[in-house]
Amino acid sequence: MQDFPWKNQSSVSEFILLGFSRDSQINAILFNIFLFLYLSTLMGNGLIVTLIHLDSHLHTPMYFFLSVLSVLDMSYVTTTVPQMLVHLVCQKKTISYVGCVAQMFIFLVLGITEGWLFSVMAYDRYVAICCPLRYTVIMSSWLCGAMVVFCGLWGVSCSLVYTIFTMRLPYCGPNEINHFFCEVPAVLKLACTDTSLNDQVDFILGFILLLVPLSFILASYVRIFATVLRIRSAQGRLKAFSTCASHITVVTMFCGPAMFMYMNPGSNASPERDKQLALFYNVISAFLNPIIYSLRNKDVKRAFLKLTGWGRAPE
Repeated sequence: MQDFPWKNQSSVSEFILLGFSRDSQINAILFNIFLFLYLSTLMGNGLIVTLIHLDSHLHTPMYFFLSVLSVLDMSYVTTTVPQMLVHLVCQKKTISYVGCVAQMFIFLVLGITEGWLFSVMAYDRYVAICCPLRYTVIMSSWLCGAMVVFCGLWGVSCSLVYTIFTMRLPYCGPNEINHFFCEVPAVLKLACTDTSLNDQVDFILGFILLLVPLSFILASYVRIFATVLRIRSAQGRLKAFSTCASHITVVTMFCGPAMFMYMNPGSNASPERDKQLALFYNVISAFLNPIIYSLRNKDVKRAFLKLTGWGRAPE
């Protein structure tokens, strides 16, 4: 407790996570569903990381960023889902105050880092399509690593602001969080004081952390589409569009629900809606990412078939 100077303002030593339902039969069904999604997410993203590491043809900036995304997704779901699975089958659904702070901080670090990584991936596609002859020069190993480090540092610094502004408030009881993990909007509802300042901070940070990278992504794709439309070959245009389709789909699935969650005032938020949104951008998007990238990507399929020796790799 001494590690957190704002802790002495609170009389709550632990929180109760209400989760999705109090019905044991429903929870048993949810346990099986979420266990399948979690294991599939780990296997799918883990496979992508392994293929990119082992296949030299995938040692390019695009696949480097994709491997970082997969690692983030595996870490992202591991922050919340294992605890949720335990709470679905156990009577005790508590989390300590310090555990709640840690979960909130780590979740935010990974989520913010992933959001900014999407803008880096869009820039990579912009350079590849709009400046193909200079691609290898511009997207050097040093620049790729520096951009990933920037995303991580930005995630850590902004997550500290989110976490400190949330947990500095007094929490006197009740201690029941109507959510399946310690997410900022859900925890703020238990504060024993006015949270209007926090709502303003959340809105401003949401603008910076979601709309700014989305603006970079939009600007990149405006330039990309303008370049693609000048390609005379229909097959060339289709190939260029297909390299961007997966990225656009993943960005939409992740950023849309997150923006709706963090840029909406807490007083207007519905607990059930918030849980569904969090489930979508935390669990569902991480589960679908490897499917979206692998099913639409011949290079990944070829690497998989080469690794397993199954059949002939697609041309």
